[in-house]
Amino acid sequence: MSKKVLVLPGDGIGPEIVEQAVRVLDQVNSQFNLGIEHESALLGGAAYDETGSPLPDVTLEKAKASDAILLGAVGGPKWDGLDMSVRPEKGLLGMRSNLELFSNLRPAILYPQLADASSLKPEIVAGLDILIVRELTGGIYFGQPRGIRTLENGEREGFNTYVYSESEIRRIARSAFDAARQRNKRVCSIDKSNVLEVTVLWKEIMEEVAKEYPDVELSHMLVDNAAMQLVRAPKQFDVMVTGNMFGDILSDAAAMLTGSIGMLPSASLNEKGQGMYEPCHGSAPDIAGKGIANPLATILSVAMMLRYSLGEKDAANAIEKAVSDVLDQGLRTADIASEGSKTVSTSQMGDAVLAALKA
Repeated sequence: MSKKVLVLPGDGIGPEIVEQAVRVLDQVNSQFNLGIEHESALLGGAAYDETGSPLPDVTLEKAKASDAILLGAVGGPKWDGLDMSVRPEKGLLGMRSNLELFSNLRPAILYPQLADASSLKPEIVAGLDILIVRELTGGIYFGQPRGIRTLENGEREGFNTYVYSESEIRRIARSAFDAARQRNKRVCSIDKSNVLEVTVLWKEIMEEVAKEYPDVELSHMLVDNAAMQLVRAPKQFDVMVTGNMFGDILSDAAAMLTGSIGMLPSASLNEKGQGMYEPCHGSAPDIAGKGIANPLATILSVAMMLRYSLGEKDAANAIEKAVSDVLDQGLRTADIASEGSKTVSTSQMGDAVLAALKA
C-alpha cells in the first residue's frame, strides 16, 4: 500500500528549498523502495493570491487524506496589509488546528562541522542536542476572546486570552515524556507560574503525568530563566516542554545556538502519528529567488517525516548521514559559510546531498 505525502511549497524561499527536499525524497523512495506518492497544493500567501483563501478547502482535504505533509514556509511583507483573517499565517494555523497537530518537536542539534558558526563559544555548544516539545494548537495563539476594541474613552485596546485545558496539558506532557524515554530521560517543563494562573495548572498537571513515568526526571523552570540558561549553559537541557507562545520564542533562540536556523527541521504531530514537517526558519522573502537559501533544514525535515510518520528509519538515517557527509566536504550555503569552506547555491547543496546518498 502506497504512502501519501502532500507537498506545500508555500511562499518566499519555500518553493526553492522544497524543490531540493523533494529531490531527496524521490531518491530515497527509489533507493529504499518505499512506495511513496506525493502531490502538491497551495498554502499561505500563494494560496490567497490564487483562491482568496490562505487555506483552500481542496488543500485541507488533501492534507487530511495524506500520511504526512512537507511544508516550505508561509508569509511575507507582500501580504502584511491583508485582514488578519486571511493572512498567510492563518493558513498554517488552520492546518495545525484542523489536523490537531498539537505536538511540535523542534530539535536543536549542533553538527560538529558547524561549531564555529554558533554565536556562542564552541566549548559552550559543542555536543549540543536539545529537543523542544512545544504545544501547538492551544494557548494564547488560539484563545478566545481576542481582538482590538475601543474603550469608552475612545482609546483602543488589544486583547488576547491565554488558556489551556487539563487535557491539552496532559497530552503534550505525555508527548514530551515519551520523547525523553528515547533520549536521556530528562524533561524540563517551562512555565511562568509565578504570575500566570494558566501555567500554575500547567505545572500541576506536569507533576501528575510525571508519576506515570518514574524513569524520567522532571524539573521546572520559569521561562525568563530558561531563556537566560539557553544562552548561559544550553547543554543542561535534554527535553524542554512548554506552551505555544513560550515554545515559539525559545525554540528560535535554541536554533541559533547551532549556527543557523537554516539547519533545523521540525515535526508537528497529532495523536495518530500524522505529521506536518517543515524547516524552523521562515519564508525569508528578502533572499527568495536568489538561489542562496539553505535547503538542509527542509531536507532534514524529510528525514524526520520518514522516521515519525512513515516508519522508514533506515531512509531517515541515510538522509541525515548524507547531510553530515556534505558538511564534512566543506560545502556550505551562505548562512553557514566560514573561512575555508566552499559556498554553494541552493540547488548545488541539493546536488551534493543526492550524490552523498548515491555514494
